[in-house]
Amino acid sequence: MSYLQTAAEFYSEVAETPQVGLCCVQSSPLQLPGLKISSQMQEMNYGCGTTVHAAELVNEPTVLYVGVGGGLEALQFAYFSRRPGGVIAVDPVASMREAAARNLATAAQENSWFDPSFVDIQEGDAFALPMPDASVDVVAQNCLFNIFEPNDLTKALKEAFRVLKPGGRLLMSDPIATRPIPLHLRQDERLRAMCLSGALTYEEYVQHLVDAGFGQVEIRARRPYRLLDSQSYGLESPLLLESLDSVSFKVPIPEDGACIFTGKAAIYSGSQDIFDDSAGHILQRGVPAAVCDKTAAKLGGIIPTEVLITDSTWHYSGGGCC
Repeated sequence: MSYLQTAAEFYSEVAETPQVGLCCVQSSPLQLPGLKISSQMQEMNYGCGTTVHAAELVNEPTVLYVGVGGGLEALQFAYFSRRPGGVIAVDPVASMREAAARNLATAAQENSWFDPSFVDIQEGDAFALPMPDASVDVVAQNCLFNIFEPNDLTKALKEAFRVLKPGGRLLMSDPIATRPIPLHLRQDERLRAMCLSGALTYEEYVQHLVDAGFGQVEIRARRPYRLLDSQSYGLESPLLLESLDSVSFKVPIPEDGACIFTGKAAIYSGSQDIFDDSAGHILQRGVPAAVCDKTAAKLGGIIPTEVLITDSTWHYSGGGCC
């Protein structure tokens, strides 16, 4: 696992000397009423999107955050839980844990609602989470799992699945590749640690989630992340990386396959007031209904002239049929 050693060394470096521009630190973090974020914590925002989705954080959930970074998202999760130990942040890199603790101490001075006890920082890694089975409501990680080799990614996802309660949610943000990344880049350990060469394609990424046992996956955002140019990276043509935010639910996988929501909608335009496919899907004439990709394919094949299936928006916000 030499690439993991390289990653640990790399993040030890950036914990001591923040690298503005690494991942997406130039983007503004989620703004919440009464939340102040220090410049140091902002500079250490080594993520490629966000895992903080308010709709998933009701009822003061227990959140296990894998890879604490500078503590920014741990602080944002604590905003919703606001109790001692409501957020457990795990990181194998000692200097990163220390930097996060310093940043959270500063956050306590700047935010009257926050107490450092709200975030329990622990040593540990994604392959051996320091939590019992079915013990947390949410597991989250931002721009960490993409550095893993496929076999290690499988281990990390199964470990996240293990510690989640039934119905629990895995919130993730990772780069994905618009085409397979060439071997010479995948074998570059430093580029992998920098979140530039370990990305899977969308199809591979989602399949890993399903293989780990998650029965429902919702895509919350898909946006451009980085462009690997031909000259710098030895490519025949530029390769676009995208940032994918997803929420995966620990629910059983249906017999006909997992439900993947990507923002598709089904719209009935026939002569009746409603369309009922006798399989649990009822559409009102002219009214869009959010559907998972599996249901979209089925409905679109029944009466294609009367049921319009829209393209994926890659920004799904809930509701609809599976």
